[in-house]
Amino acid sequence: MEQAIFAAGCFWGVQYYFDQIPGVMQTIVGFTGGTTENPVWDEVNMHTTGHAEAVWMEYDAAKVSYGTLVKQFFRMHNPTQLNRQGPDMGDNYRSAIFYTTDEQRETAERVKDELQPKFDSKIVTEITQAGPFYRAEEFHQKFTEKTGHGACQVPFVPV
Repeated sequence: MEQAIFAAGCFWGVQYYFDQIPGVMQTIVGFTGGTTENPVWDEVNMHTTGHAEAVWMEYDAAKVSYGTLVKQFFRMHNPTQLNRQGPDMGDNYRSAIFYTTDEQRETAERVKDELQPKFDSKIVTEITQAGPFYRAEEFHQKFTEKTGHGACQVPFVPV
């Protein structure tokens, strides 16, 4: 199994979207990319931790490639919006790919460059090396599945 981490706005909808992709075996919502250790949602939402709401996943590379996951990431949100998605604003809602290997970095950069001409504005997605990932409170895990709400800005498009 391989691992990947993406931030595309409110993590509830991002998790739900990635859970629909065949080959994604497990997802966890949490926080990464900041400086505060073991943050909780209230702290991250105050925009003082530097963390983004993100989804960590484990996927079967024999069933879905990292490149496909990156393409789906760019489909599920507007990567030209800086520090916001839909009605959610702040650095915790930024667009970011947190790579775990040089191969992931190269794939993310290649896909970003390939897709740039399809957007009227510059893609502002961060592509940065993954650091510690902190699991969000249980309330947030599989929120959309549990409640039927919380898809946020993410329009589900079957893969």
